Amino acid sequence: MNEKEFAELAAGAALHSLSADDERRYRAALADHPEWRTTVDADVAAAASLADPVESVTAPAHIRSALLAQIADLPQDGGAGTAAVPDAEDPDSVGPASAPVNGPAATPSPNPRPRRWGRTVFALAACLAVLVGVGIGAVVLNQQLNPPASVVALQEIEAAGDAEQATVALDDGGTATAHWSASVGKAVLVADGLPAPGDGETYELWFVRGDAPVSAGVFDVADGDATALLAGDMQAGDAIAVTVEPAGGSPTGQPTSDPVIVIPTA
Repeated sequence: MNEKEFAELAAGAALHSLSADDERRYRAALADHPEWRTTVDADVAAAASLADPVESVTAPAHIRSALLAQIADLPQDGGAGTAAVPDAEDPDSVGPASAPVNGPAATPSPNPRPRRWGRTVFALAACLAVLVGVGIGAVVLNQQLNPPASVVALQEIEAAGDAEQATVALDDGGTATAHWSASVGKAVLVADGLPAPGDGETYELWFVRGDAPVSAGVFDVADGDATALLAGDMQAGDAIAVTVEPAGGSPTGQPTSDPVIVIPTA
């Protein structure tokens, strides 16, 4: 047995998926080659890490489906539709002879060798276990692939040559910073230490032009943090304000309470 084949068996052993025959071959090879123990230890550690208790979060269906499709497409020991290739270093690894054109169909072997976990399959299975069982990786991945519009807008503003910002302190010790760019045409509010609104209430954004407030949408707060893209066009000299309104926003289109945040931009 060569080291490559042993590595495949080691991956299967770490996942407890070896047949009785492969288990015996795996144990015998390890006894003959104690220097391969590092491969075993690495696979056991990887498999064990998947069992660490973490709050379960369901992975997005498209990520799970993509991983399953990759696993299904991988050739494994002469699986259907894949010709096995002999390994020059392993005399036991012999591929099936090619059938002649228009000849009779090959007769399946009555005792086919069980399929083994390859190294790539092991890695993909580990990813799937993390995404489905643990779930945290799926959430992070999904956020990276599909960032909120407010985060995208903030990145565009910060990359602009005319990016500006202004910060004010909040009564509860947090801060609120307005980011805007005339060339990008967007404004974003970033707050930390902002208390959550009461039941049935929400925060609403406003562009204040002189004495005339213009609604710029509502936003949510998560653990005191918020990154909110203001809806509509910001004009030079607008102040950015935030009020507490009934859920869904002000029913009158005008603020119904005094602002809890006011950020001058001029």
